[in-house]
This record gives sequence, C-alpha cells and structure tokens, in this order.
Amino acid sequence: MKKILFLLGILLAGLGLGGGAAYATVLLMGPQKPKAAHAADDVEPAFVDAGKVLAPLVFADGRLSGYVQFAIQLEVPEDKAAFVTARMPLLLHAINMRTYRTPMAAGPDGLIPDLETFRKVVMAAGPEAFGAGVIRKVAVTQANPA
Repeated sequence: MKKILFLLGILLAGLGLGGGAAYATVLLMGPQKPKAAHAADDVEPAFVDAGKVLAPLVFADGRLSGYVQFAIQLEVPEDKAAFVTARMPLLLHAINMRTYRTPMAAGPDGLIPDLETFRKVVMAAGPEAFGAGVIRKVAVTQANPA
C-alpha cells in the first residue's frame, strides 16, 4: 500500500510542478501581440482604370493563337493614384514586353485567355513602371477576343 501511495504522490507532484512551470512561463513570456500593420496598409485603396490592353494569345510552343483585349483596374494606395495614372504608358509598355513571350492561350483551340496568367504578367510589370509595392492587386474586369 505504501508503494502505491508513494507512486501516486510522485504523480501528483509531477503534475503540479509541470503545471506550475507552464503557468509561470505564460506569465513571464505573455501572450503574443499582433504585429503592427504596415504603413502602406493604413492608406485607403483606390482603383485606377488602366483602360483596355491588347495582348497576344500565345501557345506554350510560341505560336500565336490570336489577340485578346483586357480591361483592368489597379488597386493602389489613394495617395499614389495620380502618380499611377501619369505613368500608365510605362505599365502598358512593360505588359507588352512580357505578353508576347508568356503563354496565355487556354482551351482546346487556344482562343480562351488564361486570366490568372495575365494578372501575374501585370503584377510583374508593375514594379518596372511604378516601383515596388505600388500595385496591391490587379482586377481583370473584362476579356474580349480581338
């Protein structure tokens, strides 16, 4: 009987010591505080109309399938909207330099554009035209065969 009580006492002492150590660790370390928001995230977003962009639809092997016309909107910080509008020709140039070598033709006949690929092309062209971090998101609002 003494042996069972001794083992039970050891078990309770271990639980108490472990629980106390965990409680003390939480008290000393404290809960993790959320990270402060980025300064760029505090600025209200604005959508800038980039107009219509004519892009070639290219197969993966480099053959031309046709052309498509995209209408896009760029989400930028509100204080950068005028800057983005003024430099829009540079964005269109950067998009043109990427689309002819990016396979965007989808579907069995290659006449359907891959919208996600085009969005990635615009996001990659953004830093060249406006600098890093200006374009937050790209919304492809319309796609028509040309």
